Amino acid sequence: MPHEDGPISGEQAKQHALAGLREAITQGDMVPAQRLVESELAERFGVTRGSIRAALIDLTAEGLVERIRNRGARVRVVSVEEAVAITECRMVLEGLCAAKAAARVTDEQLSELTALGEAMVKAVADGEPLTYSALNRELHACVRDISGQRPAVELLERLNAQLVRHRFQLALRPGRPQQSLSEHLALIEAIRTRDPEAAQAAAHAHLASVIEALRAHARDQADTRGTPSPA
Repeated sequence: MPHEDGPISGEQAKQHALAGLREAITQGDMVPAQRLVESELAERFGVTRGSIRAALIDLTAEGLVERIRNRGARVRVVSVEEAVAITECRMVLEGLCAAKAAARVTDEQLSELTALGEAMVKAVADGEPLTYSALNRELHACVRDISGQRPAVELLERLNAQLVRHRFQLALRPGRPQQSLSEHLALIEAIRTRDPEAAQAAAHAHLASVIEALRAHARDQADTRGTPSPA
């Protein structure tokens, strides 16, 4: 909302716009290829156009925004091939975090993981894929937090933010939540038994499954359009 004394400026304004834009993109409120008009965004966030421009530069560096020659900025479109490459990077980092979490987890943290697993089981049983998707993200965030591997966590947060469109598509893919659920329960069990190698293997297996699901979705889309698959 605009400030009562007019738009705010400076570093505080840039950070306000940056946080708001990042959340809108990562939550799917702003979709891939959507144009980002500085004047409209300035009014939306109650900041100057200069603050919006500075925020867009930061988001471009993060891979969430792209600038198109003579057309301004838009939410970046991540291809299936790039989503697969990003997920391959995630596989290594998520595996590291899972192993660290298994070595460090406390009984209290285990209770939290177990509760998340039970909520995920219920979401699948109730046929609520978007609820399951939100719990999925919460579980991964919890494992990363338990790991204490700050550099890996920061890298993963940046990588995951670029996958928002693909995340929603996979969440709605028939049968995907059921398959994903068994993979996540295996991860929780490996951490529960405090077995770093098993936890790492479970994380790797889950992300390998995500990659296959991405490629399968791309093939289905290509078949629907009657065009060659990009995967």
